[in-house]
Amino acid sequence: MTPFAELVRDLRRQRGVSQKEMAYAIGVSPAYLSALEHGKRGKPSFDLLQRVAGYFNIIWDEAEQLFQTAGVSDPKVTIDTSGLPTPYTAFANALAAEIRTLPIESLLALQEVLDHAQKRGN
Repeated sequence: MTPFAELVRDLRRQRGVSQKEMAYAIGVSPAYLSALEHGKRGKPSFDLLQRVAGYFNIIWDEAEQLFQTAGVSDPKVTIDTSGLPTPYTAFANALAAEIRTLPIESLLALQEVLDHAQKRGN
């Protein structure tokens, strides 16, 4: 499940709305919404994000969170290491090969490293 799928599912459940009701209200098929909630669809379009925000009547910070979460929810990621030193490409490939078997503790430790690098501006 993607972060966006989890967020939408939580919003839907908090408001007591079924997938089918929401799907028809935002103009998508129930099958599409189900696939989105199960992480089988890519990052949602800007148009769909606007419809979801409107449907749940969310604005400002909550809407910004919805859009940011969608931005990090593509289940099929491509990493371009062209032009970078060899270790970067090796690391990206090793991560791709092992991501499904990483213990959650290791993943969270890597996330901390990335968060720290983002704060430094790297």
